[in-house]
Amino acid sequence: AGIKGLLSAEENLTWLCALHQPAGREAIWQALAEVGLRGFEDVPCHTLSAGQQRRVALARLYLNPPPLWILDEPFTALDKHGVAQLEHHLALHCERGGMVVLTTHHSLTEKPLGYRELDLGQRAA
Repeated sequence: AGIKGLLSAEENLTWLCALHQPAGREAIWQALAEVGLRGFEDVPCHTLSAGQQRRVALARLYLNPPPLWILDEPFTALDKHGVAQLEHHLALHCERGGMVVLTTHHSLTEKPLGYRELDLGQRAA
């Protein structure tokens, strides 16, 4: 997930944002709320479930998102609500002019505008 277990969710996002464009505490808390982690801001990430850790990592997409997202199996360890929420956020990003390249075993139910699929299983010879 690209997060440090000894840091809290807020500390992880603060550190990751500092690499590109710093984000304030309110923005970080809002991003955590968007992924369903309100109240977990100061919890060390090593104590979170795999799904919660994935949500911390995905909260980065709510903070100064770059135009191109490259995601590897972003739906792993997410519950149904988390999957639906991520699908919606991916579609919204594309509607706003962004682009998403992702690998997944998950079939999208909400397909972004301009959706294209490459099934590598069908390409193997």
